[in-house]
Amino acid sequence: MRLFISRPLPEAVLDRARASFDVTVREETSPLSRAEMLTALRDYDAVLPTLRDDFSADVFVEAGAIRAKVLANFGVGYNHIDVAAAKAHGLAVSNTPGAVTDATADTAMTLILTCARRAGEGERLVRSGSWEGWHPTQMLGLHVTGKTLGVIGMGRIGQAIAHRCHHGFGMEVVFYNRSPKQVDLPARQLGSIEEVCATADIVVVATPGGAETTHLIGADAFHAMQPHALFVNIARGEVVDEAALIAALQAGELAGAGLDVYEFEPEVPEALIAMENVVLLPHLGTATLEVRTDMGMLAVENLEAFARDGTLVTPV
Repeated sequence: MRLFISRPLPEAVLDRARASFDVTVREETSPLSRAEMLTALRDYDAVLPTLRDDFSADVFVEAGAIRAKVLANFGVGYNHIDVAAAKAHGLAVSNTPGAVTDATADTAMTLILTCARRAGEGERLVRSGSWEGWHPTQMLGLHVTGKTLGVIGMGRIGQAIAHRCHHGFGMEVVFYNRSPKQVDLPARQLGSIEEVCATADIVVVATPGGAETTHLIGADAFHAMQPHALFVNIARGEVVDEAALIAALQAGELAGAGLDVYEFEPEVPEALIAMENVVLLPHLGTATLEVRTDMGMLAVENLEAFARDGTLVTPV
């Protein structure tokens, strides 16, 4: 079974893949070009793609005679793959849920604390040589203990963030979810995104990406936020209307934002870069060796199961 892997992965993952398949690893770290996607579909039995490898419906049409039978996505998010089109052309699709939960929740906590305590701004102050020493009113931030957390999307990652905030910082938790959700911590489900934004001191977006959630968070949500509140996105960039976020920050409708993802990634608007009250990370959500290895192992496990009996461990 010939397997095409679209980016370099941790060595342990590649070793396992090579033990089971005839593997070609593309050495570039950039997304696949259209020509590369077509070649992968036509010349390989299986493809292991990842974020920004844009397998859209028209790619499957253009590929014509598709040899591949499975796309084992490296990542829980698969909005870069038109799953319906893939299945219509005879391809099964899997992803890597579970493996990413804790690392992504930890990244959310990094952004919450960095925003609230103005750590990015302070670090830049020290590095610039402009710091003149401690004084009682220097760089006063938001005390997170006992505040109210609002979670948009109470799936695995949303719940992991809520657990950290409630049990670690004594926060009250409110959340919005498209369907009723029972969770194993004290939390109140509210009826709308705007209600969550109006109630919370810190709002975190943890929804999946894709057409159903594109611009889920926009001007109405930001208008509802309290002026001292913070906004954090560790979901997908397109979930947030970036222009509306910039306008709200400029108008003082919220106090700051922490972002790990961007609407037109890797492009980041100059307006966000210029704001001292915005923390910007380069999509670090799952960026630990252990987690990326676990993700890769699950992707390969899906491929092994498919090769064995046509099933998938984590199908989408």
